[in-house]
Amino acid sequence: MKLHIKSILYITLCCVITQHAAAKEEELNVYSARKEAYIKPLLDQFAEQHNIQVNLVTSKADALIQRLNNEGKNSPADVFITTDAGRLHRAKDADLLQAITNESVIQLSPEQYRDPSGYWLGLSVRARVIVYSNERVQASELSTYENLTDPKWENRICVRSSNNIYNQSLVASFIAHHGIKATQQWANDFVANFARKPQGGDRDQIKAVAAGQCDIAVVNSYYLGNMINGSDEEKAAASKVKLFWPNQNDRGTHVNISGIGITKHADNIELANQLITFLFTKESQAWYGDVNLEFPVINNIKLNQTLENWGPFKADTLNLGKLGELNSIAVQIMDIAKWR
Repeated sequence: MKLHIKSILYITLCCVITQHAAAKEEELNVYSARKEAYIKPLLDQFAEQHNIQVNLVTSKADALIQRLNNEGKNSPADVFITTDAGRLHRAKDADLLQAITNESVIQLSPEQYRDPSGYWLGLSVRARVIVYSNERVQASELSTYENLTDPKWENRICVRSSNNIYNQSLVASFIAHHGIKATQQWANDFVANFARKPQGGDRDQIKAVAAGQCDIAVVNSYYLGNMINGSDEEKAAASKVKLFWPNQNDRGTHVNISGIGITKHADNIELANQLITFLFTKESQAWYGDVNLEFPVINNIKLNQTLENWGPFKADTLNLGKLGELNSIAVQIMDIAKWR
C-alpha cells in the first residue's frame, strides 16, 4: 500500500513539473522602450492567436539596456523592442542580443532597415523632416538639410538638444554621406542658425514655430501627425506649420526605425521568431501607421489618411547599422559645434 501511495505521489510530482515546464515554454517576455500604448495591443493580439502569455516590461531604452546587462544570463527577457537604430546598436555592442538565424525572418525587413549581421530588424520607419511656418516661409526656400546652414536661416531654426538620439543619428548619417570634416563644418554652421538654445521635445519645436519663436524646425514626422490628430490646442499649432521632405533631389530624407532583437539569453527563440513574423504582417504594419503615424517597412500597406496627405517621399537608403557605428563620432562633432 505504501509503495502504491509513493507511486501516485511520484506520478503527480512529475505531472506538476511537466506542466510547469510546458507553461514556461508558452510564455514570452518582452522588454520594450516603446510606450505600452504603442506595443501592448499588438502583443495582446499575438498572445490570443497563439494561446500563450506575453509579459511586457516597459521603460526607457537605456534603462532597459542597463537592466539586461545587470540581469545577465538570468534575464527573463526574450526580445528587446526600442526606437532608433542607434539604441539597437548599443544593445548589440553590449553583447545583449543574439543574431537572428532564421533566414525567412531576417528577410522580412528590407536590407537597409536591418543590422548587417542580423542582430536587429526594423519594424517601422520614422522620418526626420523639416516643418516650417506656413506664414513666414515658402516651400520653395527649402531643399536639403545641408541648406539649413545658409545665413538666411540665422536665428530662425529650432531643434532639440544633442542628447537626443534622433539628432545624433541624423548627424551620424551626415558622417556616412559626407565624412567627418564636412559634417563638422555643417554642424558648426547649423548651430549658428539656431533661434534659441535647444530645449524640449519635437512637439515643443513645432509649437515654437507656430508661436513665432522660430520659422523652421527639424522633427520626426509622427509628432506632427499626432498633433494634427491631437487636442484642440495641438491641432491649432499644427495648422500653422507644414511638412517638407528634405533632400528629395539627391539621397532622400533621413529615416530611422523602431526595431526588435532577440536577447542573448532568450529562453524561447521559436516564439520570439513567431512574434517578429507577426509584427511584419500587413495588419501589424498598418497598425503602426494608424496608432503612431509611422511608416510601414514593407510595401503595399494602406496608409493612414494623415500619411497619405503628406504625399510620397524618397527615403535615404543608407543602411541604418551605420547610425550606431558612427554615433560616438556624431556626439563629438555636436559637442565641438556647441550643439547643447
